[in-house]
Amino acid sequence: MGRTPHAPRPCLRGGGRGRHVRRAPRRGGWPVSAGAEAWAGEWVSRRLDVRLVDGERPAGVGLSDLVGLAVRRNPRRAHLLVSAVLGKHVPTDPRLVYGSGLLLGDLVRARLNVRQPDGLNERQPSGPDGSAGRDGGDESIDLGGLLAEALKGRPGAAAALRDRMRAPRTPVDAVVLGYAETATALGHAVADALGGAYYLHSTRRPVAGFATYGGFEEEHSHATSHLLLPADPAAAGAEVPMVLVDDELSTGRTVLNTIRALHAVRPRRHYVVAALVDLRDDEDRARMHDLADELDVRIDAVALASGRVELPDGILETGQTIVAELEAVRSEQQVARRAGRPVTRIDVAWPAGLPDGGRHGFTPGHRDLLEKRLPDMAARLVPALAGCGRVLVLGFEELMYAPLRLAEALADALPDVAVRYSTTTRSPVLAVDDPGYAIRTRLAFPAHDDPADGPGERYAYNVDAGSDAAARFDAIVLVIDDVADTAALADGLLAELSALAPVSVVVIPALRKGDL
Repeated sequence: MGRTPHAPRPCLRGGGRGRHVRRAPRRGGWPVSAGAEAWAGEWVSRRLDVRLVDGERPAGVGLSDLVGLAVRRNPRRAHLLVSAVLGKHVPTDPRLVYGSGLLLGDLVRARLNVRQPDGLNERQPSGPDGSAGRDGGDESIDLGGLLAEALKGRPGAAAALRDRMRAPRTPVDAVVLGYAETATALGHAVADALGGAYYLHSTRRPVAGFATYGGFEEEHSHATSHLLLPADPAAAGAEVPMVLVDDELSTGRTVLNTIRALHAVRPRRHYVVAALVDLRDDEDRARMHDLADELDVRIDAVALASGRVELPDGILETGQTIVAELEAVRSEQQVARRAGRPVTRIDVAWPAGLPDGGRHGFTPGHRDLLEKRLPDMAARLVPALAGCGRVLVLGFEELMYAPLRLAEALADALPDVAVRYSTTTRSPVLAVDDPGYAIRTRLAFPAHDDPADGPGERYAYNVDAGSDAAARFDAIVLVIDDVADTAALADGLLAELSALAPVSVVVIPALRKGDL
């Protein structure tokens, strides 16, 4: 695994999967065969009688457009909402992931009552037809329509959404907090949309030398403790509104725990809660209003779509029965690991002084430096991927933003390559190779970053194509931080990935106290 100055081109070799094959567009990010229209929640909906009921549609799309369903391997909750725009469990066009996050940030901006410098009103959270509203500019682009088209896989729609949302805007002062592990990149995108925001995400990784600013618990999670470890506590405590970002609001209890804990450390007058989907019921919403009254603060909530999930009685028992039955079948069908393909390392020249993400804080200055250097970093990966049909950029647990932005830059640099993005995760989920199920395949491997809570199993979903030949990747770019670059990586995750495709490894230096 030594450093390779000139990485080989895995997709320019003769024969089989190495050939450049243009494949038909796929519906959103879902791992279904080209041309299929199956909703990635049908399987669970039929067997567990789980139903999604749409509410408000501020971005012009409904719950079933934004999420599919899977069954958790977790006795505390039976079902999992699997996002089509988060880029966590489902390999997705990175421009759709980033554009959706920027669009969510635009809804936050409207709640912060910021106006354009030319006096035009900001886009309203929703129009009379439930769409995302119009900008008021010359082009009058319907952003909700762009999101809907991107979710359908229309060529160019994801890039158009991202590009429209990246248009220069008035910087907004705020502290944005993202939740580990799933919303670390989403929180970054919301902060990027605001322009002037300081960003921090929670972490489950204690880091020597960084004092804890605050901590809180996550409801229903298999791993609950969150830490806040800002390098600059004064920036985290700035006298500006706080925006709390998660991928979904189920009950809102985690957010309320956070607001209560952080308000005790640094009181604020205004909090905005942002999520891709809001599933709270009336009682949950009333609980948020009660906390606002108790603390004498304003708490707003925004989401790309809202509604509710209807669950039958006995769903936990039914879910566990399904897991036990299918896991037993899988254990009898173990397939020998295929021979490994080449694994090389590529130095993308990550800029000195640029944090790997928001674990210890990410400032507008950091954002500017990243934007300036992204094209050059992506260019270092291009020679290894030219000629590929499909490429996956795979991030690592909380390290979601750097891989996302590298994937986005690669997608721009390689317009004839279908670049997709997802990350590994701690979340245990049942895999079912069915077009109507959101998690079709699972790679399992040991943790490789010496986690504080001890060794455990980690997962990468929908990376293996399973029975869907159109979903096969010709090359994989694995992006990790140097803390995760251990001996366990080679024997675990890398062995699993290289059995599927040639792998290029990018290692980003994790921020340490001595770097400040």
